[in-house]
Amino acid sequence: MIKLIVLDVDGTLTNGEIIYSNSGEELKSFNVKDGLGIAAWIKLGGQVAIITGRTSKIVENRSKELGIQHIKQGVSDKYQVLQSILIESKIDISEVAAIGDDLNDLKMLKSLKYSFAPKDSVKEIRKVAFKVLKSNGGDGAVREMIDYLIKKEKLQRKLYEIFE
Repeated sequence: MIKLIVLDVDGTLTNGEIIYSNSGEELKSFNVKDGLGIAAWIKLGGQVAIITGRTSKIVENRSKELGIQHIKQGVSDKYQVLQSILIESKIDISEVAAIGDDLNDLKMLKSLKYSFAPKDSVKEIRKVAFKVLKSNGGDGAVREMIDYLIKKEKLQRKLYEIFE
């Protein structure tokens, strides 16, 4: 059973673009359907972790808004950080699914049975992914992964009860 999903940010939760305003403020765009999927996963009793190489107040704010339990930013070794989350949460690596799109996700994704890649991921990631998604990063890829896991775990009825 999957207990924890791990999300990269740039290129998975976003389309990978980093936009700066004239004042130097960083802007990111998040897909609302991804957000609802994340919130639904948490309501179903699952945990969510964001492990990202960059640091952004926007990511912190979005994570808090969605109720994401683990937020790790400025990470150079995502696999190592995942290991610390697993120890802290008492979750086995076999109970984890993750999504990533670029080389800094490679080691972590290779360690998991259920690793996902947005359609527009780099080829090295697409090669190791359990499932390459039909959606691009920032365009519903995270929701597509969560929908797949909800179906795999036979949680559809419980999900519908939450929203009825």
